[in-house]
Amino acid sequence: MSNQGTTTAVSEVATQDSWWWSWFSWRPTSFQLLEVAEKKMLEGVRRSFKSYFVPISDDNKIQTIETESEEDRLPVLLLHGFAAGVGFWTLNLDEISQKQKVYAIDLLGFGRSSRPNFPSDSADAEKFYVQSIEEWRQKAGLEQFVLLGHSFGGYLACSYTLEHPERVRHLILADPWGIPEKPPPGEEESFKLPRWAKAAAAVLSLFNPLAALRVAGPWGPTLISKFRPDLRKKYEGIFGEDDTRVMEYIYHCNAQSPSGETAFRSLSIPYGWAKYPMIHRVKEIDSKIPMTVLYGSRSWMDSSSGYNIKYLRDKSYVDVQIIKGNIKLKTKKNEKETSNELIKKETTQIKKVFNKLQIHIQHDRSKETR
Repeated sequence: MSNQGTTTAVSEVATQDSWWWSWFSWRPTSFQLLEVAEKKMLEGVRRSFKSYFVPISDDNKIQTIETESEEDRLPVLLLHGFAAGVGFWTLNLDEISQKQKVYAIDLLGFGRSSRPNFPSDSADAEKFYVQSIEEWRQKAGLEQFVLLGHSFGGYLACSYTLEHPERVRHLILADPWGIPEKPPPGEEESFKLPRWAKAAAAVLSLFNPLAALRVAGPWGPTLISKFRPDLRKKYEGIFGEDDTRVMEYIYHCNAQSPSGETAFRSLSIPYGWAKYPMIHRVKEIDSKIPMTVLYGSRSWMDSSSGYNIKYLRDKSYVDVQIIKGNIKLKTKKNEKETSNELIKKETTQIKKVFNKLQIHIQHDRSKETR
């Protein structure tokens, strides 16, 4: 996998010998601290798992989590979203791996995987990602799998399935990024983005989207807590109300040298829309591959894209589901209890989705043997 040109990480205009550059460029992070943060996140997983690196071309390596399974069914491969890593699957790994082995990887440029220089051309950057996933599959020795991509991982899951349809038995998109076209001028306001997403979009138009973390230096962790308190609340049910490991993991994942975010920027246009929307290509995915598209009822992703996929793939199996989670957090006293209820409700629905798709896969297999 060869690198065809590079993109400048961040336009950091200060000279490196200036005193204030020395202060703000200092970041309380390292790959060792990221490893510790990841381990702390994965303490929430009860099922036994292995953690290891899979080497691919150009001396790159992909961080991999592999769970054990009670049954021998088709494995599941999880692709995380933008600015994330394998640790964010902590809430889902136990449920998903009950009846099948699960693999979760850090995409190149994110988490503990290698951070190469991606091609500056957006089409080449996308191919670079697809090739890295395929090389990982070959080294992992998997013939087929269920492919689940969240957010940016959903976009890459579609791209991979377009190139390697024979490897994907079922494609699952969870709050996928990059599906719709950018709306015409004046219509973007109809998309209700949270404050953190609007801030990220503003930064994205000028710099790499995570540049603020690096420029903030030692104040980076505080910056995350301010803009994404929702993430900490999501994990309170397993880690406790005052636990900081989620914020620490987010920080150490994204305060490293930019790589994946640079690729993401080349694949997007202001403000966070895909340069080459997947809605124009989704019909080209092999019609025999079933798809499940999941949206959270409180998600800022537009669920209408899922129904557009269903319309375009009218000859294929496409199941669009809205996972409900409108439980309001009213008081500090019931926050932890409410968080636990929400996690239980969401994981139960996810489990039902996987049971349903396994039935669908078994049905396909029975037809093949006739």
